[in-house]
Amino acid sequence: MQIDIFHDTVCPWCRIGKKHFFAALSESEQKELDIRWHPFLLDNSVPNQGYEFRNFMQNRKGMSAQQLQQMFDYTRLMGEAAGVMLDFEKVRLAVNTTLSHRLIELAPSKLKNKVVEAIYKAYFEDGLNLGNIDVIVTIAKSSGMDISELPQQLNDKTAYNAIVLKSDNARNLGINSVPFLLLIIE
Repeated sequence: MQIDIFHDTVCPWCRIGKKHFFAALSESEQKELDIRWHPFLLDNSVPNQGYEFRNFMQNRKGMSAQQLQQMFDYTRLMGEAAGVMLDFEKVRLAVNTTLSHRLIELAPSKLKNKVVEAIYKAYFEDGLNLGNIDVIVTIAKSSGMDISELPQQLNDKTAYNAIVLKSDNARNLGINSVPFLLLIIE
């Protein structure tokens, strides 16, 4: 079975959906799985240094501070119910996620799921800037990846632009929200 997962690494619902989906997979008798992670950049206009998170979210959603807090509280509770932590108090920056998706692309197949989870943890539990190359390299190292050439690979502008193109292609396929899973059963 091939499973294509479209997601963004700053999407709390993607983290929740990943947890639920992988819990369901663990109960499945399906043994041969080909899981493919695809970028879906929620907002590629955000610079790598990011924007102040709460102001950005208020403006993007058109919400008051109180409405935004209610949204965060609800999402946090849904995360807890799924068994994942979402600490919106630690999230200080709305960030560009292209680098984190590039890391997932570079991760060896056997480490991809671990890298995805490490990225989610770095953002939602530790409040780290996923647009910072040093943060991304640290995530890779802690996940067991060889980082000897990683900074150069992450700085490759052609590969970086390919992530943006892949995200745009997902939209061209009609995907307009994430998480989005496509299962191909042969």
